[in-house]
Amino acid sequence: MKILIIEDNLRVSSLMKRGLESQGYEIYISEDAEDALVMVERISFDLIITDIMLPQMNGIELSKLIKQKHPELPIIMLTALGTIDEKIEGFDAGADDYMVKPFEIRELYARVKAILLRKPIVHSKKEESSVLEYEDLTINKNTNRVFRNGQEIDLTPKEFKLLFFLMSNAERILSRDEIAENVWGNHFDTGTNYIDVYIAYLRKKIDKNFNEKLIHTKPGVGFIFTKLS
Repeated sequence: MKILIIEDNLRVSSLMKRGLESQGYEIYISEDAEDALVMVERISFDLIITDIMLPQMNGIELSKLIKQKHPELPIIMLTALGTIDEKIEGFDAGADDYMVKPFEIRELYARVKAILLRKPIVHSKKEESSVLEYEDLTINKNTNRVFRNGQEIDLTPKEFKLLFFLMSNAERILSRDEIAENVWGNHFDTGTNYIDVYIAYLRKKIDKNFNEKLIHTKPGVGFIFTKLS
């Protein structure tokens, strides 16, 4: 599998390259965002690992651009910044995982392996389609566009992924652990409140201005996407 490392610190990128090559991956390195964007269009990568602090364009903006054209291409962000707000900004940009420097190279191996081996769990036939519809809400996975009652709703990549998972499992109670595993991956930090934060974001965009609410909390259990009768 092909992995692109975007890191302007040659010592760090060389260490990651040697380590990941020892695990059997084919590694490419880019030192800046512009070069990385060109490489992404020319080479079919299976995973991107990018630092946030890059010359010319930071990893946040770079990830947004990559996800616009390649929404299914997983991205691991590396940074020395580790606050909740900073991690949420990374997830909003489309990051599938987030590692705070310094980290053990063995942990990087585990994160990479988990993302590359991760396969979508199909809970219903609805999830097989790229377009989901429920009541007056429509979501298109191919175009990353969401409409409710004809009105387009702008979502961040992580909000979009969360909504798609909720709609794919409509009318079924989903636990926080299940949401974490399918939207954030196996290494989700269960000690954080990311899920509640993003559910709140979605409610403001999907439900707030509409009479019919679709995202509901089941206290002590989880969440359910449904029209209450």
